[in-house]
Amino acid sequence: MNTLRCIFALGVLLLAAAPLPAVSQEASLVRVDQIRVEPLTQTVPVIGRLVALQSGEVASRIGGAVARFHAEIGDRVEKGQVIAELDTALLEAQLAVAEGELAEAEADLESNKAARMLSEQEFNRYDGLKGSQAFSKARYEDAERNVERAKAVIRKSEAQIAGKRASVELNRLNLEYARIKAPYAGVITRRSVEAGAYVRIGDPVVRMIADQSLEVEADVPSVRAASLKPGANVTFTLDDGSAHSAVVRAILPTENPLTRTRTVRFSPTFEERLGTLADAQSVTVKIPVGVKRQVVTVHKDAIIKRSGKNVVYVIADGSAQLRPIELGEAAGGRIEVVRGLKDGEEVVIRGNERLQPGAKVTIDTGS
Repeated sequence: MNTLRCIFALGVLLLAAAPLPAVSQEASLVRVDQIRVEPLTQTVPVIGRLVALQSGEVASRIGGAVARFHAEIGDRVEKGQVIAELDTALLEAQLAVAEGELAEAEADLESNKAARMLSEQEFNRYDGLKGSQAFSKARYEDAERNVERAKAVIRKSEAQIAGKRASVELNRLNLEYARIKAPYAGVITRRSVEAGAYVRIGDPVVRMIADQSLEVEADVPSVRAASLKPGANVTFTLDDGSAHSAVVRAILPTENPLTRTRTVRFSPTFEERLGTLADAQSVTVKIPVGVKRQVVTVHKDAIIKRSGKNVVYVIADGSAQLRPIELGEAAGGRIEVVRGLKDGEEVVIRGNERLQPGAKVTIDTGS
């Protein structure tokens, strides 16, 4: 037993004395971005607003009682979609009367054409008797006048038919106007009347806003507006912080004497149609000032604060090297680098929080 204990103790001592296998340091997976040179223009923020290009009351083109609505407040409608209908019983009766009068006038025209034909035949018969003893000049002249009267009656009938047709078209148009349609795509924001109410020509029925066709409007200080030109590019941000681009469309030639500002309209570009946008929504427009210059920029996610200083990890020979930098102006999602980096260098933008200086890295090339 003592011998077995000695052998076991000796084995424990040998295991304890054996060197442990070396643990290899694994490379950290990081994502990188390249330092680049790009133009930068200094900007000043100006509070603006979104403005619907089309908004206002949709009025009735004829008078009548509102029979029914096909859209409620808050509903989105397309251009030409029926919003409401007026009672059409009277209009349909008026159309039927007009169509009946037109049919009667057309029948009269056919009768008058037949009478003209008889008159012409009579005239031709007397005309063929010229030079014979049976020729009567008086009857010949009477037949000639009868032909002229028949032609005049036909012209009158044709004029009456033109008027009857216009009456039919007017009644059909009124019947079409009884269906009040959306003049453009948008959202119903208010109903001015209810079903059963009587509206006259020009009375508002609903109010609409074209929320998908918006412009940016801002009151820009006159000294800044003077440097803007139609077609110039600017950026603006929404309340959620998202940045978008816009183009100067027009600078209105009026100035507010109290604020010394001029109204400027911008045509925005949204990457996608945002359903949360609203008329009069506040935006911040970045108005360019100064001369555009070329600067070295770094992605904002590459910057780390260490001991009160701005530093980045630069990739060199497969490892991350810590480097202090000096920053300048912001340029969207990038920031100007005054000192510390140069064009073409790669910096870590993902995974840099856990890195140590000199650590080996593997670059993530996935999307």
